[in-house]
Amino acid sequence: MAAVRYNSFAEFYPYYLTQHEHRLCRRAHFIGSSSAIASVAQYIDSLNPWWLLFAVVSGYGGAWVGHFFYEKNRPASLGNPWWSFRADWVMYWQMLTGKITW
Repeated sequence: MAAVRYNSFAEFYPYYLTQHEHRLCRRAHFIGSSSAIASVAQYIDSLNPWWLLFAVVSGYGGAWVGHFFYEKNRPASLGNPWWSFRADWVMYWQMLTGKITW
């Protein structure tokens, strides 16, 4: 099955949200992204590069747990990695500000 091509981020983001309908999937994303932010902050404080690795593992790990265990779908990052990365942070901000429930 061929990947769907999107012409813009504005076109992609509504699709991205349909892949995150399960509340526990969004929570796993939120926890993983929060952990990634904390890990980057720890890296800045310590300059220990292991924190950058932990940021990637915790960020993607949280998201993938959400998809494989709760949403039961394929992470959008596998088909559209850059727009998915951007969309994750937009969704994170919208959850943080209450626009999307988590």
